[in-house]
Amino acid sequence: MASPDPTQQLLVRRYTAADSAATWQVFHDAIHGTASRDYTPQQVHAWAPEHTDLDRWNQVRSAAHTLVACLDGTVIGFSDVTDDGEVDMLFVHPDAGGRGVARALLTRVLREAAAAGHQRLVTHASLTSRPVFERFGFTVDAAQVVHKRGQELRNFDMSLLLTDEAEHRSDGPVG
Repeated sequence: MASPDPTQQLLVRRYTAADSAATWQVFHDAIHGTASRDYTPQQVHAWAPEHTDLDRWNQVRSAAHTLVACLDGTVIGFSDVTDDGEVDMLFVHPDAGGRGVARALLTRVLREAAAAGHQRLVTHASLTSRPVFERFGFTVDAAQVVHKRGQELRNFDMSLLLTDEAEHRSDGPVG
């Protein structure tokens, strides 16, 4: 993936089935790239194996009210919120990191969750994503260890009470 041009307009839109392979690739590359600084190679491979069932991936993404972030038509990130108020995914391609993509996605997720009537959101943040969630006001409720394909991965149960204040914590507008 080529590095995004910072002058391009970021578009945040709803996930469609056509985004299945692109969002899987972002997930895979974010874990093998960005998250690899916090997890061992064995943990990374267990978390994001080389292949997945894209039909199943699409079913989960569709059910979770997934949003994608695009630059020039290319999916560079995605996030979601489930019907029960869980932010299950927040991933940005490593080539697009540090450009406000996670901020734009999470801002939109918070806005849509509040509009849907959620009063509290939860997430299971990785070591890598914890600081992003903390910048939005999520707090750590518990540290935990999860098991994936024979590996133990440390993460954090975090939560956020949605208020007018929490909905407006971003640094700028979202498209």
